[in-house]
Amino acid sequence: MAGHSKWSNIKRKKGVNDAKKSKIFTKLVKEITVAARSGGEELNPRLRLAIQNAKGANMPKDAILRAISKASGHEAAAYQEVTYEGYGTHGVAIMVVCMTDKIIRTVANVRAIFTKYGGSLEKNGSITFLFDYKGVFTLPTADIKDQDAFALALIDAGAEALENDEDATHVICAIEDFGRVQKYFEKLAIAPTAAGLEYIPHTFVQVSDAALLKLVKLIDALRDDDDVQKVYHNIDIQPEQEDLLG
Repeated sequence: MAGHSKWSNIKRKKGVNDAKKSKIFTKLVKEITVAARSGGEELNPRLRLAIQNAKGANMPKDAILRAISKASGHEAAAYQEVTYEGYGTHGVAIMVVCMTDKIIRTVANVRAIFTKYGGSLEKNGSITFLFDYKGVFTLPTADIKDQDAFALALIDAGAEALENDEDATHVICAIEDFGRVQKYFEKLAIAPTAAGLEYIPHTFVQVSDAALLKLVKLIDALRDDDDVQKVYHNIDIQPEQEDLLG
């Protein structure tokens, strides 16, 4: 299945420097809490998805239940999702998805991080043209018994691409087909380890080793911020540069 041929590499390498484990659960709790505002799991696709992602990250069941219960409180009502766009050094494009209860604080922190590492925060719409906004499901490759049959069925369900990297398989679809693909997985009783809408770059930038190390510091600093949920970039990391990310 054609399209987004570099997603697997970007996804795998992006994960090397993801936020620390303690931060991951905090971000998942925030997403569950906000999603639960729209109702119970049965009629709430966003909440089902948030719970599924939490389980995929091995988040304890009692922590998931506590996050859902927080939805009726003031804290959940205050959160809103915002996206910021910026450039790192060497023209690397960076998308930053945040969930915040105070936009003034969040934008100030994000701008300060960009500035500290030689980047710049830009106006919304400045770099979105470098990315496609797609649905992405990730599942263990071992769960797929027949790759060919699986791929053909996914095409019928609306998937655009099916890519493998090491132990994981990534299924990519258009936003409007996300629900159909999700129902296909539910029908087969397959629970992806992660699922959601992602910014996938279609224009990439290669950088030197020195530039990559500086850019990684910028990306890591953004991911470590409490208000930041996800960070996407268009760095074309070369195989020989992978050791730099260890």
